[in-house]
Amino acid sequence: MFVHKLHLTNFRNYGQQELTTAGMVNLFLGPNAQGKTNLLESIFVLALTKSHRTHQDKELIGWNGDQAQLYGEVTKKYGECKLQLTISPQGKKARLNGLEQRKLSGFIGALNVVMFAPEDLEIVKGSPGMRRRFLDMEIGQVNPGYLYDVAQYQKVLAQRNNFLKQPSANSASNAPMLEVWNEQLAGFGVKIMRKRQSFIHKLQNWASHIHAGITNGSEQVVIDYDPSFAVDETDEESVIFDRFMVKLSQNKDQELRRGTTLVGPHRDDMRFTINGREVQTYGSQGQQRTTALSLKLAELELIREEVGEYPVLLLDDVLSELDQYRQTQLIETFQDKVQTFITSTGMENVNASRLRNAAIFHVSDGAVRSD
Repeated sequence: MFVHKLHLTNFRNYGQQELTTAGMVNLFLGPNAQGKTNLLESIFVLALTKSHRTHQDKELIGWNGDQAQLYGEVTKKYGECKLQLTISPQGKKARLNGLEQRKLSGFIGALNVVMFAPEDLEIVKGSPGMRRRFLDMEIGQVNPGYLYDVAQYQKVLAQRNNFLKQPSANSASNAPMLEVWNEQLAGFGVKIMRKRQSFIHKLQNWASHIHAGITNGSEQVVIDYDPSFAVDETDEESVIFDRFMVKLSQNKDQELRRGTTLVGPHRDDMRFTINGREVQTYGSQGQQRTTALSLKLAELELIREEVGEYPVLLLDDVLSELDQYRQTQLIETFQDKVQTFITSTGMENVNASRLRNAAIFHVSDGAVRSD
């Protein structure tokens, strides 16, 4: 997968910017607050129709117009692909090879990306919400139908929570309505849980191998799915559904008191352990960084396994966060096989001796020029 043309109109601090790439490694240099991250963000948004930095789409629209437009030309294993995304206060419109997509899920997956930024270190040591967002972003790329299930689940969850907050929610006359919300919540929730479980299992297989290589076999990382109630990989969906319904019934009184749903994928988590010790709590900073790096490199391989080719790799000022050894491990992984976009404030933060044939660009005040 190779992005060879990118055109931005009124996106963040870019008025009009066209970028043509020819190399596998593209290095963007410049001081902070000039637009380097915005450039990588635009590729991410073109792939997933949403930002990794904000939930507010209006923040993506520049000051010089009422909408932002992103256009990209991508070479894939089976031919060329043209992507166009328009973001306005009224919503988003996506075109794939000139054809408008009725649903964004028909657009997502045409371009696959893996983003690695300093904040991604928080996937390991940060809040469960960050890990759930990570799961939703990555699973959605290779399984767009998953995003529909998540959207429907969130809609039902919001309606159920509003119902639980009503003073009359506990009345006998409202019991059938609660049962309806329970069945809808469990129906979409089971699909999400099953897909998360499968994804994490595959991610673990790759991350275990990669992490052992990075640490010369001294560390064994394990990634576990940590749902709000026990789920076994061999369980049928009908079994999980019944268990979900039982848990909702068991938590009914507490949920009515608190006015919120206490069971379901919105309370899922992932657990990382190294040699049997939990990384989030007991791991050193180096172990946490290595785990995050292994996770991202595992993503590359998992997406290649799912779609048949490597995704585009976006490294946003992350090399300065890694020591020389981890930098080398990362560079050797993507060198010559994964198109990579790297941002940095200067060459001193990059192990340049390991990079081969990198195209260098300079970014200043929302403008990009080649070296």
